[in-house]
Amino acid sequence: MPEASKAQPAAISSQARRMFLFLMVLTAASQIGMQGWVTLFNNFAVERAGFGGFEVGLVQGLREVPGFLSLLVVYVLLVLPEHRIVALAIATLGLGVGLTGLFPSFWGIAATTLIMSFGFHYYETLNMSLTLQYFDRSQAPLVFGRLRSVTGISNIAVGLLVLLATRVLDYPGIYAGLGVVVAAAGLWALTQNPSHAEVPVQRKKMFLRRKYTLYYILTFLAGARRQVFMAFAVFLLVKKFGMSVGEITGLFIFNNAVNVVANPLIGRAINRYGERALLTVEYLTVTVVFCVYAFSESKLLVACLYVLDQLVINFAMCVSTYFQKVGDPKDIAPTMAVGFTINHIAAVVIPVVGGALWLWDARMVFLGGAVLSLCSLIAAQFIRTPPAEAGAGSQDHVVRAK
Repeated sequence: MPEASKAQPAAISSQARRMFLFLMVLTAASQIGMQGWVTLFNNFAVERAGFGGFEVGLVQGLREVPGFLSLLVVYVLLVLPEHRIVALAIATLGLGVGLTGLFPSFWGIAATTLIMSFGFHYYETLNMSLTLQYFDRSQAPLVFGRLRSVTGISNIAVGLLVLLATRVLDYPGIYAGLGVVVAAAGLWALTQNPSHAEVPVQRKKMFLRRKYTLYYILTFLAGARRQVFMAFAVFLLVKKFGMSVGEITGLFIFNNAVNVVANPLIGRAINRYGERALLTVEYLTVTVVFCVYAFSESKLLVACLYVLDQLVINFAMCVSTYFQKVGDPKDIAPTMAVGFTINHIAAVVIPVVGGALWLWDARMVFLGGAVLSLCSLIAAQFIRTPPAEAGAGSQDHVVRAK
């Protein structure tokens, strides 16, 4: 049975276009906050708070706790609609980032990190949910691709702005500036109402359903593979190959520039080739990448494969679009929340296990990542999606704001 249709999509409605612009602004704000925090965190923690490796690890672990608790957003939906929650989430993210520079101590940084992280993770959870609800199966991949391009542009802009700001401002000033911008976007969003009554009312309870088992498995494995990459890929470049801060920053900027161009193409490729094909490419690619990470002695090769790894990790949007095609429309919000929690289970376990393996043999960390990728590859072969309805297709003009 074909997984993708090449028919033309219906034109996007004015209500859905308002939701796209709403999510685009808030996605930019979320990345300004998170990328700004990440860019400054290690230097701020060491220089101002006197952190060692243990304290940094604790705070980074705390940062993932709100992601693990994302399923609790289902209960917030009992009192607030999703578009209000995402606006408050961005405002909360801005508050946490803005306060970070004022509390250079372990408990101060831990508290502001939790505030910031709750805002970021709750936005990410409901961002996926709103996209799947307001855009049909041919439009959703295109919207995901464009929002990921916004993420890349925001990351580049923040990196450059932080480099410039450090010449004239101290840490509290930079964090406060970032926080004000992000919080202002959240407050603006509170004045907007991009929702409309045609979207199915979401079930407001937590549940696990047997028919979504493959989605849960793919989500968990994606989170585990992502944690291996996030925790150890850059560490490998620094520890083994001695890459400088300037080289790492340049690599990040180049990587984000590639993703800005590639993500809209990935969205169209989902419509053309289907989720199973793209996830097969991703998991085969990252299996090879992890094996090279384990054994290569070439800094240039590993850096190039880092960019390739970051490129194909964007194929993970296929897991969400797969669920959209097989799930009940009323299950989107609670299932995205549960899925986000499942995805973050690995965030608690993988860094600890990987750190222990690194002490024994660093190659085992990446070979473990290769095994996880092969498990994902096997799971992806079970993807089956119903045929698209008439009007589904792959033209990306439908999500351009007019």
